[in-house]
Amino acid sequence: MLATKACAQGGPGRVGFVATERLYADSKLAKSIEARITADFAKRDKSNQELFARLKRLSEKFDSDTEALGEAERTRRAREVLDLDKEVQRKQTGFRDDLEHRKDEERALIAQKAAALIGKVAEQEKIDIVLFRDVLWTRPGVDITDKIIRLLDQ
Repeated sequence: MLATKACAQGGPGRVGFVATERLYADSKLAKSIEARITADFAKRDKSNQELFARLKRLSEKFDSDTEALGEAERTRRAREVLDLDKEVQRKQTGFRDDLEHRKDEERALIAQKAAALIGKVAEQEKIDIVLFRDVLWTRPGVDITDKIIRLLDQ
């Protein structure tokens, strides 16, 4: 609406741009959230790594012993390896899904805070429209990402 008004008045209108990926990567808020998520998921990740190492050892032992095993024992151990592999896959998939869900939630909070700050900066600097997401190219004075990161970090 503001851009339409500016164009109707004969002026070209001011445009601003915010690189969202930089907000998620460069702000102190994003870095502290990333550290907290890493800490929150560290125990589960370690447990998954230990389970994977156990699967690897069991699989290697099975492969090395397979020639000497009787049919019944070979079948039992093959099933044991397969069951452990399924458990590893299930836990790893759950871990990745939970981790991504948590990251998405935290990014949404950053985006929400950033949106409020973008509105304030746009009003203060009399910017008519702010592009938020993907932009291929901007003129140097148009990118207000650094200002938003500084405000997020306060």
